[in-house]
Amino acid sequence: MADIKSVGVIGAGQMGSGIAHVCALAGYDVFLNDLDQARIEAGISQIEHNLARQVHRGLIDDAAMKAALGRIKPASLEAVAGSDIAIEAATENEETKKAIFRSLLPHLGPNTLLASNTSSISITRLASTTDRPERFIGLHFMNPVPLMKLVEVIRGIATDVATYETAVNFAQSLGKTTTNAEDFPAFIVNRVLVPMINEAIYTLYEGVGTVESIDTAMKLGANHPMGPLELGDFIGLDTVLSIMNVLHEGLADSKYRPCPLLVKYVEAGWLGKKVGRGFYDYRGDVPVPTR
Repeated sequence: MADIKSVGVIGAGQMGSGIAHVCALAGYDVFLNDLDQARIEAGISQIEHNLARQVHRGLIDDAAMKAALGRIKPASLEAVAGSDIAIEAATENEETKKAIFRSLLPHLGPNTLLASNTSSISITRLASTTDRPERFIGLHFMNPVPLMKLVEVIRGIATDVATYETAVNFAQSLGKTTTNAEDFPAFIVNRVLVPMINEAIYTLYEGVGTVESIDTAMKLGANHPMGPLELGDFIGLDTVLSIMNVLHEGLADSKYRPCPLLVKYVEAGWLGKKVGRGFYDYRGDVPVPTR
């Protein structure tokens, strides 16, 4: 099995910065890349903020925070490609992800492992765009990465045993619990979770309940920590729609048809908490339902 000492992360958004955070805290050298230098700087700033919160809560000490920050370096694609494992954490769009892996290919070391943090897209298809499908794996971290314990590990049809075992050991070295998922659309978590969110949006669309009544019903009636519409806003409604489209196209079952209201919100640019408005308006002191 490969000895992983350095980790490349492509994408410095919420997921990529979270992955960089936990890898650096676990002692790995991290090379963080994004299309825009400003995004890398914003990602590192967010990591510093989240580490400081962990210090405040007594989860880590100040020395661990400083050491972790010292391990994270802004990096070019060439530097990322030279790491022991390169993890793609870009937007949930298949063509974008494939383009990233193609751009890495000329710079990859012979033993570099490739991983995608995709939450729904076929690992086999992504791996087929590279020169090493046997050394390609899905590592689906949950959001927010520093807090959530699970990593789904997904093998493509060509992924070899050594790559799988290395990926499992790597994820567990980050303090995560791993679960194996087969390479079917949306894997396990999102195969179950995202259709529930979509159904909640249908419930709103059909007038069965309001935003507030639906979320309250699921929090108090099903003991969910967050209502499904609030959760959709937290994930990002564009991501929810993307996953529903993957399920609908990949499984050809009408039960996975995205709700028209979800489509309309995404078309309006009301993508949830990250833009200040989704099923709730977050621009004031207290979130207010938008319907």
